[in-house]
Amino acid sequence: MTLTSLPGHPHFAYRGDELCAERLPLGDLAREHGTPLFVYSKAAMLSALAAYQRGFAGRKAKICYAMKANSSLGILQVFAQAGCGFDIVSGGELERVLAAGGVAGDIIFSGVGKTRAEMRRALEAGIGCFNVESEAELEVLSAVAVAAGKVAPVSIRVNPDVDPKTHPYISTGLKGNKFGVAHGRTLAAYQRAAALPGLKVVGIDCHIGSQITDEAPYLDAMDRIIDLVEAIEAAGIPLHHIDFGGGLGISYNGDKPPAADALWHKLFARLDTRGFGDRQFMIEPGRSLIGNAGVCVTEVLYLKPGEGKNFCIVDAAMNDLPRPAMYQAYHAIVPVKPRPGAPQTCDVVGPVCESGDWIGRDRALAVEPGDFMAVMSAGAYCMSMASNYNTRGRAAEVLVEGDRAWLIRERESAADQMRSERLAS
Repeated sequence: MTLTSLPGHPHFAYRGDELCAERLPLGDLAREHGTPLFVYSKAAMLSALAAYQRGFAGRKAKICYAMKANSSLGILQVFAQAGCGFDIVSGGELERVLAAGGVAGDIIFSGVGKTRAEMRRALEAGIGCFNVESEAELEVLSAVAVAAGKVAPVSIRVNPDVDPKTHPYISTGLKGNKFGVAHGRTLAAYQRAAALPGLKVVGIDCHIGSQITDEAPYLDAMDRIIDLVEAIEAAGIPLHHIDFGGGLGISYNGDKPPAADALWHKLFARLDTRGFGDRQFMIEPGRSLIGNAGVCVTEVLYLKPGEGKNFCIVDAAMNDLPRPAMYQAYHAIVPVKPRPGAPQTCDVVGPVCESGDWIGRDRALAVEPGDFMAVMSAGAYCMSMASNYNTRGRAAEVLVEGDRAWLIRERESAADQMRSERLAS
C-alpha cells in the first residue's frame, strides 16, 4: 500500500487513497463518531515530547505541559503517564490535572489573576510552585498561605522586555504586556517575597510568548534572566530552579521553527558558558507538544459559487476552530479521500452567523458535498478555546494509538448545554 505522509505531520498519512491517523482511516472515524470530530495521534504527541527529552538528556529538568493548549482529560492522561508535570492557569485546570492522574507536586500555577479561592485550593492540593506575576499577588498569596497554615512555594515571573516576533495577541514578554514583573522591579520583588511569612522563594520564571519560530528571542531572554539570577543570589536569595517557559512554534504554513532538541542544545551551550548548566530547569511547552498531533475532520455541506468568491460550507465553525477568526491564523485543509477533477478556489467557511466564521481563505479544493476534509494542526488552541456560540455543541474527540481508538469526549448535545440553566418561573 502506498504511504504518503503530509509535510510536518508524519503520523497523518494517506494509506492508499485515504488519509489516516496512524493506522486508522479518518473517514471511518468520522462515520462512526460524526463530524466535526477532533482526532489526536498519541504517537505524534510522544514524538514531540521525545524531542524535548533528547534536548534535556543529562540535565536536571522537568517538562510541564502548558495545558491551556489542550486540556481534554485524555490528552492530559497521556502526558501524565509520560512523566510530565503541568503548567496551569486556573483552578479549573488544577482539577483537570488531578482528575487525569497528574501529580500535584509537579504542577506550576501561572496566570496574572489568581483568586484567593484558587490559591487556597492549590495550597491544599500541594502544588509544586506558584508563578507569581505581580508584587500585589505576592502580598495576597502570603496572606492566604498564613491563614491556611501553609507556606507557598513561589517563583516570580519576569517580563524581560524581549520581542518574540509573533502575533501581538500571543506575545507576553514585552513591557507593554500584562504578564510578569517588570525587569527593573525584579530584585525588589524578590526581596519582598523573601521577607513575607507565607512564602518560600524557590525559583525564577520567564515566558515571552507563543508560536515563536526564531531562536534569537530565547537566547536574548535567557541572558537577561541569568543576569537577574546572579543579582538575586548576590542579594542572598537562593533560587532552586530556573523556568524558561514555553512558546516554541509549530509549522502551520511552511513555518520553520527550530527543533526542540536542537534549540535546547544551543540554550544549554549558552548556559554552560555562563556557569549555570547544572541548575534545575523547568519548561512549559504546550502547542509544540499537541498542535500537530491533532486534526479536525469536517464534512462538506454545500458548494456555493458567487460572483466574487466561491464558498465551501462545512459543518465545522469558528466555535470549533477559533484560531482563524481570532488570529487570522492559517490551517492547512486537505481532503480525507482525494477525488479526481480540477480544484476550485474557494473560502472554507462554517455555519455560524458571522462573516468572521471562516476556516481557510482562497483554498484550491476538488470536493463535493458529503466529502470529509481534515483541518490540520488543530491539536492546540482549538478544543480548549471552543464555545457554544449559536448553541452549537462542542465536537467529539478521539485518541488514536496504532489501529486502536478511544472516544475521549462525547459530542455535546443541546441538553448538555442547558443542564445548568433555569427558567425564571
